[in-house]
Amino acid sequence: MPTYRLVVEYDGSAFHGLQFQPGLRTIAGELETALSRIFHAPISISAAGRTDAGVHATAQVVAFAAEREFPIDRLARALNGTTPPDLIVREAALAREGFSPRFDARERRYEYLIVNRSVPSALWRTRAWYVPRPIDDARFTVAAAPLVGIHDFVTFCGEAPERGGTIRELLEIGLERRADVLRVRVRGGGFLHRMVRIMVGTLVDTATGYRPADFPAAALAARDRRAAGTTAPPHGLYLTGVRYDDFETDLPVVLEP
Repeated sequence: MPTYRLVVEYDGSAFHGLQFQPGLRTIAGELETALSRIFHAPISISAAGRTDAGVHATAQVVAFAAEREFPIDRLARALNGTTPPDLIVREAALAREGFSPRFDARERRYEYLIVNRSVPSALWRTRAWYVPRPIDDARFTVAAAPLVGIHDFVTFCGEAPERGGTIRELLEIGLERRADVLRVRVRGGGFLHRMVRIMVGTLVDTATGYRPADFPAAALAARDRRAAGTTAPPHGLYLTGVRYDDFETDLPVVLEP
């Protein structure tokens, strides 16, 4: 039975997250409907990251198995003729049997976008978090440094995982500014529920002067969800890449028009 791999892009604004939920519009629901139509059989997908409602992706990795074969060079185009305009398949390929986009992933990459100016943005209102208070880029970077490494990130966890603990390895958290748009880059082997959003919100609290400079480090050491700061809203978050032993996606958000 062939295993297929897709790289998927979506605007999460009108979706109730990735995971299938009866009666709600989800990424999995739309993709499985389109795939089942093309393959003339029920299809179930698995994905590299279970993005929440409102979260976007430039390079979500999805896999599924199907008894029927479909010409791989035509699959992405066929799906894009069936899926809605806010959900696009960027590429399709055959994967090895048993490939798991979630469990085989070595690294995941996220970006979080922030509009930092005195007035809101009409263009970025559903694609970036609006923060009117000035953000000190250097203060953000210094406060983020203690979070890099292998730690117990339970403080930055929305809901505890069903299996396994809350220790994760954070490889990078960096900040880039282009005019009044800030891009927070985050890389790690795996992430807890809402971990990126809670870390970003906590760092913004510090970088705007609302919290002391050592607040993120103290929150991490506390190992207590109540010790964290603000949870950044979902609409600024993007899954932008996943790395495997033999395959990699890396598609940063394009800030220029």
